[in-house]
Amino acid sequence: MSGIRETKLANGLRVITDTVDTVQTVSVGVWVGAGTRNEPSEINGVAHLLEHMAFKGTERRSAADIAREVEDVGGQINAYTSREHTAYYAKVLQEDAPLAMDILADILLNSTFDPDELARERAVVLQEIGQSHDTPDDIIFDHFQSAAFPDQPIGRPVLGLPEIVEAMPRDAIIGHMGKTYGGEAMVLSAAGKIEHDDVVERASTLFEGLRHTSENIAAPGCYTGGDYREDQALEQVHLVLGFPAVGYNDEAFYASSVLSSLFGGGMSSRLFQEIRERRGLAYSIYSFMSFYSDCGLLSIYAGTGGEEVAELTPALCGEIRRLATTLEESEVARARNQLKAATLMALESTNVRSEQMAQQALIFNRQVPVEEQIARIDAVDCDAVAKVAERFFSGKPTIAAIGPLGKLADYDTIAAGLMP
Repeated sequence: MSGIRETKLANGLRVITDTVDTVQTVSVGVWVGAGTRNEPSEINGVAHLLEHMAFKGTERRSAADIAREVEDVGGQINAYTSREHTAYYAKVLQEDAPLAMDILADILLNSTFDPDELARERAVVLQEIGQSHDTPDDIIFDHFQSAAFPDQPIGRPVLGLPEIVEAMPRDAIIGHMGKTYGGEAMVLSAAGKIEHDDVVERASTLFEGLRHTSENIAAPGCYTGGDYREDQALEQVHLVLGFPAVGYNDEAFYASSVLSSLFGGGMSSRLFQEIRERRGLAYSIYSFMSFYSDCGLLSIYAGTGGEEVAELTPALCGEIRRLATTLEESEVARARNQLKAATLMALESTNVRSEQMAQQALIFNRQVPVEEQIARIDAVDCDAVAKVAERFFSGKPTIAAIGPLGKLADYDTIAAGLMP
């Protein structure tokens, strides 16, 4: 039987499948509705460290065994941590789906958190943090997030602070997993050449020991806005300018996506055409939305020279000021088409299908049919985009910048340049 099906197990774990008969592979994973937002400040980074440690040995498998068993059959296994979710996923050939599910269940229910492995993995994560700090076009987004949401879980770095990670006790990792990894907050999602009933039967056995409840309530996100600057002797200024936006469940979700796409989502966007093509002020410039369960951000990134930044910021402010009053139906239609194409093209990947099903279950508590998504995108017109532009750009801005900042205007000057 093809199509999306869902079954909820007795322990609260939701099993969702999408049978795709035209492929020979299966993408399967477990998504947890807990991430950086669910961490106490004193153990910031524990969700990410836990994700690493899940692969470092179980009661049945060593860390090497986990890697070898997947790669022996040509499969792939990986994981990631975000501010609201943690994911563990694999892609294998159809006949190896039982093995992938067995390994995922093993690492999530039977990890030993060996102290020696923990010491090694702490060092690995510290190197990961160090690498991000050596990459200004990467770390700038952490500084931006922190400035937008200061002193809040949603504003803390996903990787954690080095001094906290270095001292992270084993008990803190085990305790965090025990609190947040309950069946009611988890989704097992599989897409590809599989049968729903087979996946449910196997999951019922493999995840039988999973506890039902979890304590993963996150503190509400309260946008504050602010300014972060770090003067460094770099070749470029890395600048992020952002504004308060909306969360996944807001009625303006689709209009927000269209706004970001037409403003800075591609080579035909306003920012690319004006800032890069006409003025030559930046090699890289784009806008993007960050959606969360209860809030969001509309952000603009630009990489520019130390001299050019003096001209870039007023030009950028000018484009922001004029956007809501100069929209044309043709550019709104182009942005709608870009979003629709991206939505439909993504369905060609079983990895994306699996991830989307899990995220929709965790975010919306239902599956959003692709027909509904397309219809909601098609319903966005110039008026809807203008309204969200006025709403977002009237908010207090957040600015983060790293590089040679001598020619970058101060916060108040940039904020004043945004006023109509």
